[in-house]
Amino acid sequence: MPLDDLVLGLQGAFDRLIRRLRLGAPPVPGQRRLLIVQIDGLSRAVLEDAITRGRVPFLARLLHRRGYQMVPMCAGLPTSTPAFQLAAMYGVRPDIPGFHYHDKRRKSDVYFPRGGDAAHVERTQASGRRGIVNGGGTYGCIFTGGAASNLLTFAMIKRPTGAGLIRAASLVVVIAWVLVKGTVASTVEVTRALLRMLADPATASTAGWKWLAIKLGISVWLRELFTLAVAHDIYAGVPTIYVNYLDYDIAAHAWGPRHRRALSTLRKVDASIKRLWRVLRRVPEHRYDLYVLSDHGQAASLPYLSLSGGRPIEQSLFEDFFEPDGARTAPPPHPRRGVLAGGLEVLRAQRAPGFFQRFVNYLERDFPWVLGGTRSAREHDGIRVIDERFPALAARISAAPGIGIVLARSAAGPLCFWRGERYGLDALGAGPFAKRPDLERVVEGIRDLMAMPSAGDLVIYGIDAPQGHVSFVAEVGAHAGPSMDELHTFLIHPSRVKVPMPITHPVQLYPHFAQYQTDAA
Repeated sequence: MPLDDLVLGLQGAFDRLIRRLRLGAPPVPGQRRLLIVQIDGLSRAVLEDAITRGRVPFLARLLHRRGYQMVPMCAGLPTSTPAFQLAAMYGVRPDIPGFHYHDKRRKSDVYFPRGGDAAHVERTQASGRRGIVNGGGTYGCIFTGGAASNLLTFAMIKRPTGAGLIRAASLVVVIAWVLVKGTVASTVEVTRALLRMLADPATASTAGWKWLAIKLGISVWLRELFTLAVAHDIYAGVPTIYVNYLDYDIAAHAWGPRHRRALSTLRKVDASIKRLWRVLRRVPEHRYDLYVLSDHGQAASLPYLSLSGGRPIEQSLFEDFFEPDGARTAPPPHPRRGVLAGGLEVLRAQRAPGFFQRFVNYLERDFPWVLGGTRSAREHDGIRVIDERFPALAARISAAPGIGIVLARSAAGPLCFWRGERYGLDALGAGPFAKRPDLERVVEGIRDLMAMPSAGDLVIYGIDAPQGHVSFVAEVGAHAGPSMDELHTFLIHPSRVKVPMPITHPVQLYPHFAQYQTDAA
C-alpha cells in the first residue's frame, strides 16, 4: 500500500542518517559481537511448518541462502521464559518452578512482572556469575544478563538504564520515530477495524477488539520500539544485544499456537528480524553474529473452565478432594505478598509453605485465596512427603476430568500419576509418555523440576488429560509443561560457528555465548 511504502521509505532515510552518525567505540580487530533474537513461545514444529508454508520468508532465506543452520534444542522444565533465560544468561540450573510461584525461604510469592521480584531472583540465583549480555543491551527480557542498557526488562522494569548522554540523545530520535510510525500504523489498524464493523456489524465482538488491542500494543508499538532500539545499538557497536519479541507468544496464548492471527504476528517478527539483518550488513566492521532462538513452545489447549461448569481449578480441588479430608479455605493473603498464581498450597498446618503449582505463563488473574491444611501432614528431611500421608490423593486427582499429569514428591524420589495410575520415573515409558522419542529428556526435566527447592510438593498439569491438553486459565495456548510442542524449540546460528550438540538444556548455551565476552576481554 502507498502508506506502507511511505513508512518504509522514511525508515530507510532514518537508517542512512544513523549510519552516518553512528556512535560507539571503534571496532576492536578480531572481536566478534553478538545479537540474540528470541521469538517467545515458538516451538520448532510450528517454525518448521511456517518455513514450509512461506510464512517466515526471511528466516527461510537465512537458512537456505545465507549460510545459517537450525539445530534442535530442548528447553527443559518448566518450559517458561524465566527458567530458560536464567539458565542461558548465567549458566545455572534455576530454582524457578513457574512464572508465578511461592518462595518457601522468603515465605512470599514471586511474580516476575512485579517490580523487584525478577531483580531479586537474578541477584540471588546468578551467584555473582558474569552474564552473557555484560555491558550490552537487553529488550523485553525477564533478566538483564548483566546488560548496561535495559528496556522493558522485568529485572529493571522500574528503572530502565541507558549508557550516557550522547546515546540518550540519540534514543530521543528513535523514540520520536517510533511515535510517528506507531501512530500512523495504529490509525490504519483502527480505521480498518471500524470499516469492517460498519460493513458487517455482526462481526464485531469482544474477541475482535481484544485482538486489535494486542496487535496495536505489542505487534505495532512494542515490536517497533524494540527493533529501532536494537538497530541503534548495532550502529553503535554494542558488544552484546538480547531482544525478546513477545508478539507471537501473546497471540498464541489468546488464539492458539497455529491460529492465523498468531502466525500473522510471527510473519511480522520475521520482517523485524530482516530489518535487523539489513542493519548488520551496513556495519560489517562490527562483525556481529546473529542467533535466533526460542525459549519454549506452546501446546494447543482447552480451557479448564469449559470442562468444569465454570469452576476454577482451585475450587474443584477444594470441593472434590480437600474438604472431605478436612482442608479449610484461608483468608486472602496480605496485598504485598500477593496471591499464589503459581498454584494452590498443599495440605499443611497454618502457614502452608507447600503448594500445588499450575505452571502457566502470562497469568490474567491471581488466585483469590491461599489454601490452609491439616496439622498431620508429615515431613521428611524438610520436604513434605505427600504420598506417604495421603497415598491415594495424587492418584484420585489424576483421574479427575481435565487433569493430565500429576507429579508428587516421595521418599524414594519423584512419582508421576496419570489417569489414576502411579508411575516411577523409570516406568514413564509405559505410561503418559509411551512412545515419546524424547523420554530421556522428559525424565531429566521432571527430576530437575521436582528437585527445585521452590517447586510444589504436588504439581498438577492439564497436559495429556483425557479431553486433550487443558489449560487452568482461560487461554487456548499454554506452556510450562512437558508436551512435545512445549519442550522442543530451536537455535538458528551461523554455519561457520560450532554450537554445543545436542542441546538438551538451555544451560549449555551459556559457555558458548559467554565466549564472546571472553574474546572481547
